[in-house]
Amino acid sequence: MGGGEIVLIIFVALLFFGSKAIPDIAKTLGKAMREFQKATNEIKREINDAGGGIGDDLRDIRSTIQSAKTDIQEGIKQHTGDIKTDLQEIKDDVKSSTDTFMNDVKTGADHMTSTINDEVKTASDTSTTEVKTEVKKDTDYTI
Repeated sequence: MGGGEIVLIIFVALLFFGSKAIPDIAKTLGKAMREFQKATNEIKREINDAGGGIGDDLRDIRSTIQSAKTDIQEGIKQHTGDIKTDLQEIKDDVKSSTDTFMNDVKTGADHMTSTINDEVKTASDTSTTEVKTEVKKDTDYTI
């Protein structure tokens, strides 16, 4: 609004209400503006106070989430460690069983080799003795 418009509004107000009513109207208008300003400030204060409560709630939620996250991470670490321990025990058991089995197979193979060698030697000795006996018989007849 320009200056000319304001002068026109004041002139119309003077004509309409008269010069005696203008101060009362201005006073009432001033009180209304103050009340409106107080109400606006009060609403702002309530919003800020409520916002502070929301901030506290958000901090509580963040704290709870962080605590849950930490608990979950510790649980995962513990279970991972338990699994590693269990796997190591299984690995050790398999190695021990494999070593025992291989020793049993080696012992069995050594025993069978020894038995076969003994039988081959016995058979060889028997065959040699029989051949010698036959050769002796044949040489006894020839002489």
